[in-house]
Amino acid sequence: MSKLFSKENRQIFGNPLNMDNPVLIQVLGICSALAVTSQLKPAIVMGLAVTVITAFANVIISLLRNTIPNRIRIIVQLVVVATLVTIVSQVLKAFAYDVSVQLSVYVGLIITNCILMGRLEAFAMMNKPWPSFLDGVGSGLGYALVLVVVGAVRELLGRGTLLGLTIIPQGAYDCGYMNNGMMTMPAMALILVGCVIWIHRAYFYKEK
Repeated sequence: MSKLFSKENRQIFGNPLNMDNPVLIQVLGICSALAVTSQLKPAIVMGLAVTVITAFANVIISLLRNTIPNRIRIIVQLVVVATLVTIVSQVLKAFAYDVSVQLSVYVGLIITNCILMGRLEAFAMMNKPWPSFLDGVGSGLGYALVLVVVGAVRELLGRGTLLGLTIIPQGAYDCGYMNNGMMTMPAMALILVGCVIWIHRAYFYKEK
């Protein structure tokens, strides 16, 4: 058990959450981060979907890494990812149809997510299954963390709700408070992601 959660494995899991965050540091996966964060619920579901797919794709590719011919490795990776994305998409349609409609085509576009393909190529192809699993979970959660922050801010300021529940009391509206309609527009997602990156790099990240 101690080997499973050794210092090295904890670092593999923890780095993508902060100092090697795929969105904040590597600036990957920005398109979907901008597209699905108008509300908190789809942001959470998208983050969890990417986490699950990245983790299991990493494990599968790690198990197959010594048998995959180098010339077709990208094709094999895409087939594995496409299979997992299809499974996740069908599960969402079966158990969370309203969210799957909100996410629209962006679940399918996980297949070409830079974060996912990058971890398969840079990590899973060169490491054992357990570290690859931890790397996939960490990278997915690091991505999901940004989506949750941006989605929460946009929904709260743009609609006055979180997860569909009213947060800003009616008394505030009676006193003249108004929801910021700009928060529901795609441009605000880009601005907020930029602000989150700026704050993170200014206070938490020291470039080597």
